[in-house]
Amino acid sequence: MKRMEAIMQKFFSSRKLVIVIVCLIISFGLMSVSVAFRNNRNTPPLVQQFGNDIVGFGDRIVAIPMNGVQHGFASIHNLLNTYQENQKLKSKVDQLAQTQVKDQVLERENKQLKRQLNVGSTLTGYEKINAAVITRTPSSWASQVVINKGQAAGVKKNMPVIAGPGLIGTVAEVNKTNSKVVLISNTAENSNRFAIQIIGAGSKVVNGVITSYDSQSNRIVMGNITSKAKLSKGDRVTTSGLGGVIPKGIYVGTVSKIAEDDYGLAKKVYIKPAANLNDIEVVSVAVRN
Repeated sequence: MKRMEAIMQKFFSSRKLVIVIVCLIISFGLMSVSVAFRNNRNTPPLVQQFGNDIVGFGDRIVAIPMNGVQHGFASIHNLLNTYQENQKLKSKVDQLAQTQVKDQVLERENKQLKRQLNVGSTLTGYEKINAAVITRTPSSWASQVVINKGQAAGVKKNMPVIAGPGLIGTVAEVNKTNSKVVLISNTAENSNRFAIQIIGAGSKVVNGVITSYDSQSNRIVMGNITSKAKLSKGDRVTTSGLGGVIPKGIYVGTVSKIAEDDYGLAKKVYIKPAANLNDIEVVSVAVRN
């Protein structure tokens, strides 16, 4: 007991410690009173108001230049973006101007090419007169057919007749309301001797004339060939328009075989017809413009 009292006396003998404890007690008391007083009032005390105003004024002083710097960086960023977008738009405008100029040049060239094509339109231009086959006898099945259009419809002799994808023959006889068509499969010596052409290697044109028909192989024979251009199997054959009646560019067939003639001086070209000569019901007569 005595030892405990000695310790307590020594503890309280320190003046500094006593002062610290008293200050802490006073501080906690003041804080408690301030909190209670603040909760019971609508407005803070004058001292607190003064301190709050000073702090708020200091915040505004610091915030104004900071906001100015922030807005300045944002403005510079927007200005750079605007500059880049402006450059892109200028580039697009230049491209648009170039495209317009190019379109004008192409349009002018297109008109010139159309005028040039119109010069040769007399060779390739033609209109069609549609007709139906009304007569095809077994005895002349491979030689001729009769169609239901004649002079009244504008059909004339030697006009080409088309069925499906290609040429099947020419008009040999014209009546008022019907016409006789000689087929390219006719083996007569004087039938269907019109000019045709083949575009060979290197876009070289090989001209010739249909000279006969090989009934065993169902092939048209092209002769009177003077060009030595190289031909290949599958080359397309069309009318050449050199006869004056048959328009140019009517599809005839494709090359199926190439051989020399009996004298070894020129070539014979065997052509597979484009049209099915055994199935002819509706035809078109080509009327050259």
